[in-house]
Amino acid sequence: MLLCNNQLHPESTFALPLPNRGLQFNDGFFETLVWADGGLRYGPQHLARMQRAAAALDLPLPAALATLEALTATLARLVGAQPQPAAPQRLRLQLWRPGGGLYAPPEATGQAITAEWLVTARPFEERTAPVALAGFGTTVRTQLSPVSFCKGPNALLYVLAAREREQRGLDELLLLSGAGHVAEAGAAAVGWVRKDAVYVPAETAGGVSSVRLAHLRAVATQLGVVWHEGLYEPDALLAAEAVFTASVAGLRPVQQVEGRRFDSAQHPLLLRLLAADLATRS
Repeated sequence: MLLCNNQLHPESTFALPLPNRGLQFNDGFFETLVWADGGLRYGPQHLARMQRAAAALDLPLPAALATLEALTATLARLVGAQPQPAAPQRLRLQLWRPGGGLYAPPEATGQAITAEWLVTARPFEERTAPVALAGFGTTVRTQLSPVSFCKGPNALLYVLAAREREQRGLDELLLLSGAGHVAEAGAAAVGWVRKDAVYVPAETAGGVSSVRLAHLRAVATQLGVVWHEGLYEPDALLAAEAVFTASVAGLRPVQQVEGRRFDSAQHPLLLRLLAADLATRS
């Protein structure tokens, strides 16, 4: 089953109505969420990014998704309709502007038009295995824009990054900005540890605003761990004691980047952060 505009439908018979501005013009955004242990993980962080994306696109969220309580209840309906509702679920929430038009959407008349939306569910598996081999991207670069912080508008960039990763036989590709600063991994955020502090790229490097890093930063603050966010050259990452990637699927220690080896999986500060993160993620 899937959920479209608050109505449950069998996936096998569902047809997406046309015209669809999300399909035709990428006029929208998406969120990838995890439902496990009876609840939504990182709900406040997801909602904050959704609200920010909706404001950037001038695309009001529908009432069923507009608050943490509403979002949780809506997703619970879909999870409850799955063949194994007690099993962890990976949920994809897609939102788009309704109507037709060309690049300029049709003008709204009367009541404000909110986003149309679709949620699908698939079985979820944690991704916590170490990243054996990573390298810096050479064929694609991130670019800062009014919507580079959210998922969806720049999806093609990550498709190209995944192709480069596969062609080079890497387990992860680390993306640089147009100015050469570390931005993110191909499908996750990236961070590193040096001298008892955590370093992560600033959003101005053009990467997606990470839900998992937002949660991890709160955890670090509670533990009294210094957190730095800025524009860093690749050499700053290569000088780290430990490197990790972060997504809703898991925190993954990185073992090697461009020939530089790290003992990330055994780094005491990273282990401490991981333990605290797991204890507070719901």
